[in-house]
Amino acid sequence: MGKLTTHILDAAKGLPGSDIKIELFRVEGERTRLINTLYSNGDGRTDAPVLEGEDYVPGKYQLVFHIGPYLKRQGIELLEPAFLDDVVIRFGLAAGQEHYHVPLLFSPYSYSTYRGS
Repeated sequence: MGKLTTHILDAAKGLPGSDIKIELFRVEGERTRLINTLYSNGDGRTDAPVLEGEDYVPGKYQLVFHIGPYLKRQGIELLEPAFLDDVVIRFGLAAGQEHYHVPLLFSPYSYSTYRGS
C-alpha cells in the first residue's frame, strides 16, 4: 500500500515548522471531505503518514497547512488579515504510485512545494 507524507520548513528561520496543524481533504467534485488532521512534530514532519492503507486511493486531494498560529508564536507581527494564514495545496494521487511526499517551504509572505521523494 502507498502513503502520503509531508515536511514543513520555515524558510525565514531556516528551521522545521513545528506544531503546525495540517488537514487533509479528499476533493469530490465541488466538495471536500476531511480525511485526517495531524500536527507537525519538532522535525517539521508528522509522526505518522498523512494518508495510508485502504484510504490511500487515486484522486484529487487538498492539504491545508495552518501556518498563521505558528507565525504568531514566533513573534512575527502580521497584518490583519495576514497575507498567508492557511496554505492550501491541491494535488492528485495517481494509480500505481507507492509514495507521495508533498513538502511545504514557507515564510510569512511566500511558499513553495514540489513532489518530493
